[in-house]
Amino acid sequence: MKFAKKYATYMRGMEEELPAVGLKRLKKMLKKCRSHEGAAGRCPGRCSVCDGSFFPSLMNEMSAVVGCFNEKAKKLLELHLASGFKKYAMWFTNKGDKSHGKLIQQGKDLVTYAIINAVAMRKILKKYDKIHYSKQGQEFKAQAQSLHIEILQSPWLCELMAFYMNLRRSKKNKAAMELFGDCSLIFDDDRPTLSCSLFDSMRVDISLTCSICLDTVFDPVSLSCGHIFCYLCCCSAASVTIVDGLKFADHKSKCPLCRQQGVFPDAVHLDELNMLLSHSCPEYWEKRMQSERVERVRLAKEHWESQCRAFLGI
Repeated sequence: MKFAKKYATYMRGMEEELPAVGLKRLKKMLKKCRSHEGAAGRCPGRCSVCDGSFFPSLMNEMSAVVGCFNEKAKKLLELHLASGFKKYAMWFTNKGDKSHGKLIQQGKDLVTYAIINAVAMRKILKKYDKIHYSKQGQEFKAQAQSLHIEILQSPWLCELMAFYMNLRRSKKNKAAMELFGDCSLIFDDDRPTLSCSLFDSMRVDISLTCSICLDTVFDPVSLSCGHIFCYLCCCSAASVTIVDGLKFADHKSKCPLCRQQGVFPDAVHLDELNMLLSHSCPEYWEKRMQSERVERVRLAKEHWESQCRAFLGI
């Protein structure tokens, strides 16, 4: 079965209707382009037939898919991480249907939704480049990443993978191992990678080494560009104090890796990933926690001393 049919079958089989990439319609646009350009089957790199409708349409669909995925993933993870009265309140709000088994199934469904839509986007862009003998599809993909509508770049995908592994680790959820047999945390020379084999032979590997301190990320945060760092390292890179936090970062501050501006204020704390790493390397985590505690106390003390001096005019 061709991917387009697999994709259509998958989307039809979902319990609720969610935004999708209109593969059939986009392929018709490309077919129309071919018919305009004759039997050669190729048209110039800049194509007025396609560019005016193909890319804007795909952009809108990708935005809708990523927005839906992020919203649903955030709600699911909030429910899992909530405690006490808040958790019971959220259960009642969600009609009380969030047992452990259903949480796992919803997590699995969301990851599958993200993956299959990422594959759909890549395939249609590859087809565009093949027909037009161009690299515009790849350029569009890079643009999508800068606009934060590349779903594999979403911090919530990383969190859902960690969420599944945290539930799998629980003795109460041994049966869940069947859901993602290829999702794993790999240590290569003490450098961790969150890895998952995906639909249609794709593979996602997320490095969990902070590129600032060159150590395993601790209290990890994902910037809006998708890159993951330690929280303290992020604060240092953004020139903000740990008391103020990343929301107070200058919008001109750049990601240490991709140099994109304005990525700090919307950073996401990766709580599920933090939990996964703390259980996977407990000795390192305990040692790092002690050193971080000392460093945070020192930085907080420096901040408040500075505030006092400014208040007193010293």
